[in-house]
Amino acid sequence: MSNLFLRPCSRLAVRRASVGSPVVGFPGRIGRVWDGKRGLATVKEVDKKLIEKLPLAGIRVLDMTRVLAGPYCTQILGDLGAEIIKIEHPTRGDDTRSWGPPDAPYIDGVERQFPGESAYYLSVNRNKKSLGLSFNNPTGIKILHDLIRKCDVLVENYLPGSLAKYKLDYETVSKINPSLIYASVTGYGQTGPYSDRAGYDVMVEAEMGLMHITGERDGPPVKVGVAVTDLTTGMYTAIGTLAALYARRDTGLGQWIDASLSDCQVANLANIASSGLVSGKKDSGRWGTAHASVVPYRAYKTKDTNIAVGGCNDKLYGILCDKISKPEWKTDPRFVTNALRVKNRDTLDRIIEDELKTKTTKEWLETFEGSGMPYAAVNDIQGTLNHEHVLARNMIEEVQHPACGPLKLVNHPVKYSRAEPKIRSPPPLLGEHTDEVLRELLDLNKADIQDLKDKKTVA
Repeated sequence: MSNLFLRPCSRLAVRRASVGSPVVGFPGRIGRVWDGKRGLATVKEVDKKLIEKLPLAGIRVLDMTRVLAGPYCTQILGDLGAEIIKIEHPTRGDDTRSWGPPDAPYIDGVERQFPGESAYYLSVNRNKKSLGLSFNNPTGIKILHDLIRKCDVLVENYLPGSLAKYKLDYETVSKINPSLIYASVTGYGQTGPYSDRAGYDVMVEAEMGLMHITGERDGPPVKVGVAVTDLTTGMYTAIGTLAALYARRDTGLGQWIDASLSDCQVANLANIASSGLVSGKKDSGRWGTAHASVVPYRAYKTKDTNIAVGGCNDKLYGILCDKISKPEWKTDPRFVTNALRVKNRDTLDRIIEDELKTKTTKEWLETFEGSGMPYAAVNDIQGTLNHEHVLARNMIEEVQHPACGPLKLVNHPVKYSRAEPKIRSPPPLLGEHTDEVLRELLDLNKADIQDLKDKKTVA
């Protein structure tokens, strides 16, 4: 879900040149040039060794999103070193805080409104600071405006136009901080006939073709097992934010990023969309785990579970035939070319599965090992999380949570030769960093902060 519960967005802080070197294109500073020094971030003094390990160190992001697409975007930025300030409702917090079970139980003896930290919330909120803030009043809005002046990026996922009444729309905040990158994540974008609709992953999967092509050949349409439209929208928004930051490096100017689930889902149709555009014909429908134009290339039943194999050219098909002790199938006139194998798909799939059902998945994995043919067990989630390759690639990391103790999280997936994106802090407790943010960024003293708490503006 991505646009029903939307919150305020984050923005890019101005690119700052050193003293005496104003920025080209920055209002009031026309005709001057950058001095070439690092001016990408609000935080000017960042150690180069830190930037080498965390490329976005010094970038500050105001995260006014919740649920999945927006938080996934800001988590990516946080993994790469950006400082993420997550704005949450002071009592409810991010909607996903209540989306348990399962929950990681609290073990610190402190009574809270939730039974623990929900697994859903934990999945997309590491490397962030939580500020519990209500902005339905002038004081809360002023706090956000003050933070915006000190941020580089703002990410929000409110319905289009709904932030204007809080003076948190792009037109307003870009005057406060012209170099702000303001990313809006919505279901259907800022324009178009559906722009006022709330965005839910499953609805966009249905509306924009993905559900239609997902499922068994003769079965009903189904959604993908994970909210892939939300996740890819989060990734596209992170990419757009990085591009806008890169442009700001030379122009000093921020911009508004309009990222929608609907657009991203259409883009993710990839070759399927291209086939429709080229042919002008109706698509070929659902194929389950099979491929529309390559046979054999799918998951088959074994004696105990399932295995995916790919004889996706004549050579690989021949290897499969040899490995399942059916070399005569290589010269069978029904199967000698891929075009013929596609034509006789039902027959070939049936006889391959009949053979594969004679042994267990483990036995077939041992048989296919080193053959050069693509193959894989169809693992469940625990099988994946405990997979030897997943563990060897350090995709599961244990961190220490202040209230839940040891906690395992899925790690950042991309490896670099120099950079080291990592889990620097666990997903925050609701309002865990309220005092820190107000004190260190806005110079509020203890009495000021307590007054805000007494008035229920912050928590």
